[in-house]
This record gives sequence, structure tokens and C-alpha cells, in this order.
Amino acid sequence: MNARRPRWTFETRLLAGALLIAAPGLLALLVALIAFLPDDARAFELWGAAVAVTFVLALFLRRKAVYPLYTLSNLLEALREGDYSLRGARAQRGDAVGEVVHEINALSQRLREQRLSFEERGALLAKVVATLDSAVIAFDDETTLRLANPAAERLLGAASAQLVGQTAQTLALADCLSIAGVKLLERDFPGGSGRWEVRHARFRENGRPHDLLVISDLSRALREEERLAWQRLLRVLGHELNNSLAPIRSMAGTLARLVGEEPLPHDWRDDAQGGLQVIGDRAEALARFMARYTQLARLPPPSPREFDLAALARRAALLEQRIAVQADGDLPAPAFADPEQIEQALINLVRNATDAALAGGGHVALRWRRDDGAWRIDIVDDGPGLPPSENLFVPFFTTKPGGSGIGLVLARQIAEAHGGSLALENRRDASGCVARLRLPLREAG
Repeated sequence: MNARRPRWTFETRLLAGALLIAAPGLLALLVALIAFLPDDARAFELWGAAVAVTFVLALFLRRKAVYPLYTLSNLLEALREGDYSLRGARAQRGDAVGEVVHEINALSQRLREQRLSFEERGALLAKVVATLDSAVIAFDDETTLRLANPAAERLLGAASAQLVGQTAQTLALADCLSIAGVKLLERDFPGGSGRWEVRHARFRENGRPHDLLVISDLSRALREEERLAWQRLLRVLGHELNNSLAPIRSMAGTLARLVGEEPLPHDWRDDAQGGLQVIGDRAEALARFMARYTQLARLPPPSPREFDLAALARRAALLEQRIAVQADGDLPAPAFADPEQIEQALINLVRNATDAALAGGGHVALRWRRDDGAWRIDIVDDGPGLPPSENLFVPFFTTKPGGSGIGLVLARQIAEAHGGSLALENRRDASGCVARLRLPLREAG
């Protein structure tokens, strides 16, 4: 069995190379000494001295060549260990080793700046996550909890030190990890119960998959929105009721004083009839108001079926008799929704546009087209534009004399019941307003 030849190190090969380069000169010196001093013993002494000096110089050359490499090795080891404070000396440009040292120093500075920036961003992210009201929970590929912010600690009823290391099954969160995207849940947690929005996403760390859960409490936000909605509704209801009850109360007091006079005035019948007429008118107005409220509150769920949106839009345009409403759009226009409710929404929007156009140029256009997976229906007028108010979609709020204040609210309620939306905005090309109704494209079945 052949013995393996020993592998020479770089230093040994460098020393051997230097001696090999000097070997022809030493051989030539030996031949010359033998030729000129054949019988003189000093010839071999001189040659030995030359060999010794050559060997010492080769060792010195090896040391000078290897020392910078050890320096570079130490610098690279420091970089590998994450120590970016070391710098190489004599980083001179124009010198081979100096160029390498200069680039390593520049690399160390760049890595130091990047690590500092990463640590700052990481600290900022940690503070942002810590201040979130939503619970942020991260699991590794074995569904073991690795991260929980303070909101998650409150939700799960334990400190982060106690939660880290527990599995999703132990924490009763395994069902949340099966959610694809976003889902609304109504369930109990150790830290509270109610309606929750659960967002599930996956990410990778060190090449391994991890799961991220973001759990937001919707109950508080819904309660706040409900409170604000009740405040707006009660404000409008109170305004409308006062408008009717104040004259009724005043007229009832007047009639009470009238019938209490002795003797009765000769024209008391006319005054009584006028007062009763006012009471009857205000009572009728209050009854109409309550009927409109009932209509808004009892909107039935949509009964979708296939219909031609183009024919329905043209019919809604023809129902407006005050001005000619222009109607045009994509053909064919198959839609799947509740045609009666959509027609009611279009009638309300066209009526509002016409009311505004009568105060402007008198032009209204109804257009429809497919746009990004939905039907986009625009009702455009050339009126004065939107009033400066944030209450346009508040029930019973109106800026028009004799208006009911439910047309826009009912239209938006119909749009949202179909998974769509209704938005109002001022025109950019001219004066007027655009009511944009979006309905998702759906198919029967």
C-alpha cells in the first residue's frame, strides 16, 4: 500500500520556491569556486556561507510574504465572527496587499453600517409591534411559539416568558393556523371574548417556514362605530321630531287658550280649523318620516339573478322625465344581482343627479363598463358639485328643500349588500359630481 505523500503548506512551498530560484546561482558559484580555487579549502567555506545566507534570505522572504496573509486571515475571521471594529494597517493603494487590506477595511465599514442600520430598524420594528393593540404571535415550523407582543400576552393571559416554547395546540390556536388569509371569528380567549379578525401569513427565517398570526379585537371598534351611528341617528331623529312636535305643542297650547275663553270669539271656528290643520300636517309629515325610516331599516337581503344591466340602466334613465338622461355603456352587459334593488339604487342616484343638474347646465349621463372585475356605473351631472359636508351618507340628512335624506343611504346600503360600493366625488374636468357605483362581476350558480 503506497504511503500518501505529505502535503506541503503554502509557507513550505514558498520557501522551496525561493531556494529553487537561488539553486542555479549557488551551483554556478560552486563550479566557479572549484575552477579557480581547486585545492583551496576556503572555496567550500565560501560556498557554505553563501548557502547559509541564501537560506536565511529565503526564510526572511517567506516571513515577509506570509505575515500579510496572516493579517488578512485575522481580519476575515473577525468579519466572520461579526467583529467589524478591526482594521488592517498600511492599506496603501497601488500595492497588491495594500489594495486587499483597503477593500477588507471598506467591507468591514460597510458591514458595520448595515448591521447598525439593521439593529435600528429591528429596534423600531420591535417598538412598533410592542405598541400595537393587535396581538402578534409567531410560531416556528414545529408550531412552537417564538414571539408574542404585549397585546398577545394580554390576549393569552400570560407573560411572554411563559408563552414562548408552548405549542399552538396547547394555546388553543391550532385552528387559527389553518386560516388562509383573513377570517372573522367569534370566540373566547383567556384575555377576553368577542369578535376577532384573525390574519394568518407565512414567512421564512433561516430557511425554515414560520407562521405569523395577527389577532385584532373588533368588538371595541364595532361598539365605538355603533355608538357614533346611534349619536348621528338620534341627532337626526331628534331634529326631525322637534320640527314636528314643536309646532304641534305650540298650536295645542293656542287652541287650549282659545277654547278656554268666555265668550268664544266669533271667528274661533276658523282659528280652530287652522290650528287643527297645522297639527294634522305636522303629524302627516312625522308619519312620512317614520315610513321612510321603516323603509331604510327593513331593506330585505338581495335575491340575485341574471339580468341585462344595459336594459335596466336605460329604463332607470327613461324614468326621469325632467331632463333627458344620456345612457351608454358596454354591450352586452350580463349581470348577476337583485335587479329590483339595483334599479331602485339607480333611480335614486339619477334623481339626485337631476336635482343637481337643474341648478347647473341641465345634463346628466349614466354610463357603465367593466372595470377590474366589477361593473362600474357612473352617474355624472354638471351641477354645482358636492356640498361641504361629511354627513351625505347620514340617514335623513339632506341639503335639498323637501328632501327625504334616505336616497343616498339606501343606494349605498344596496351596493354594500351586493358586495359593492358607492362613492361620491366632484368632477375634475368640469363642475358637477360623479356618483360611482361598483358591483362585483358574478355568475349564476
